[in-house]
Order: sequence, then structure tokens, then C-alpha cells
Amino acid sequence: MTDQAVQIIARGPRADAEAAARDVDAHPLLEAVTYSILEEDEDKGVWRIDAFPTSDEEADAFVEALKGHPTLQVTVEALADADWLAMALSGLPPVRAGRFFVYGVHDRGRAPPNTINLRIEAGAAFGTGHHGTTVGCLIAFDRLRKAKAFPKVLDVGAGTGVLAIAAARTGSAQVVGTDIDAPSVRIAAENARLNRARCRMVRADGLADRAVAAEAPYDLVFANILARPLIGLAQDIHGALRPGGVAILSGLLRGQARAVRAAYLTRGFRLTRRLNIDAWTTLALEKR
Repeated sequence: MTDQAVQIIARGPRADAEAAARDVDAHPLLEAVTYSILEEDEDKGVWRIDAFPTSDEEADAFVEALKGHPTLQVTVEALADADWLAMALSGLPPVRAGRFFVYGVHDRGRAPPNTINLRIEAGAAFGTGHHGTTVGCLIAFDRLRKAKAFPKVLDVGAGTGVLAIAAARTGSAQVVGTDIDAPSVRIAAENARLNRARCRMVRADGLADRAVAAEAPYDLVFANILARPLIGLAQDIHGALRPGGVAILSGLLRGQARAVRAAYLTRGFRLTRRLNIDAWTTLALEKR
């Protein structure tokens, strides 16, 4: 861990910000770094990257990746010795994604009566429901769920468990959520209890894990991770799904969607939906 927590901020044109994000995604030392990319000033065409490295090595590697894009203005700011994550979350508004309404404890009491309300507390896990990738997954699932049921669901890289919980709350009888990070598994299980959702959250690295494989085949697999791991998992996800099952994939920038889609099409999937939210793409593919 760094002696002083830092936030790395980069601002510049959209094309350069997205190119920098692709370099970050491809960097072997930066796979676990939490970062976001969004449009900061629509009139001026300014996009912004915010990153929160957890070690000096990650911070140095992130800054080095950004140096390859000289049009970006990069700053590194020290974070005060405070619970900055809790303060940041307290300022996040609730999110509406299809029939789902995702909120934190600071917004309890504001949940509408005509939505599927999911209370998600992030803690040290990734995925409050505000990110374009999570919103894309929820919207894609909501649209698919109106047409068919998904009795058995797997959420790979579950983070806070929001996608697994959404499935359990809409009728999926068997739901497994996995993460390689033990604190995330604990937080996801706590969120499942908060929402009275029957989900089994397990620590697992990959789909070959006994706890994951034992429940296969699945009707639906969520994988909201990163482009490179999604490509690497294409065959495993194919094997985990029953024929006609659906994979909802996200965590990829628009420019990465073609490569991810190609990896799945060559393994017997067909594209059924593509959603673009901000700089991010969500793909829904059906196993033939």
C-alpha cells in the first residue's frame, strides 16, 4: 500500500482518453486498479479518467501508461486521511436501470414502490451500480428477462453482487456469484442478505472451480470484468452455458467490443443485443 493514498486524474479529448484506457486494460500490472472514464464537459469535448491505485507500483505504472498520450493533462492528488470512499458514495445519486432501482443506505426511503429496489453497499468491493458497465448489464438483463426466465445464473467477478442479486430478486432459483477477492465475496453476501436475495457467493478463480462447475450448465452468465479476461474466458463461458443460454458481457470500451464479440462468435454464440452507455459497451450473446 502507498504511504499516502492518491487519486490520478487525466483530462483530454475522448479519443485520447479511450486510447489511454485501452493501454491501461492491456497492462499486466493494472488489472486490479479501479478507474473510471466519463465525459466531464460535453461542450468542450473533455473526457476524464479517475484512478485509485492501491500501491506505489500501480500508481507508477498507471502514470506511465498515461504518458503515452501527451494530449492528456495528468495530475496526481494526495487523498486526505479520511474515509474518502464513504464520502464519495454518500454523494452518489440512486440509479434507475430498466425496472431496477439501485441505491445506498444514504438514499433509503427514496426507493419508488413500482421498481425492483436493490440496496447495494460497496465497502471495499467494486460495483455500486453507477458505472456504465453495470447499468448496461442491468438494462440488458431486464429486457431479456421480460421475454424468458433464467432459472440458473452465474455472476463472474460479482464485486458487490448487484447483478447476482438482481437475478435472484427476479425469480432465478439458483444464483452463484464469484470473485477472486475475499472482501468482495463477504460484501456481496452481506448485500444479498440486505436484499433478502437467495444467492451463493463464493471465492473462485475461473469457471473450473468446483463450486462453479457443480451448478453448470447455467441459463445465464454475467461477466462484467475487462476485455482481455472476457476473451480468455470465451470457451469456459460457452462450456458453462446450456444451449440457448445467454452471456451478458461488459467492462469493455466501445473500441474493444469487436474483438470480444469475435471471440464469442467463433465459439458458437450469436449476438442478440449491444448497448452503449457513455464510453462502455455491453454485449448479450446466445449460445447456439
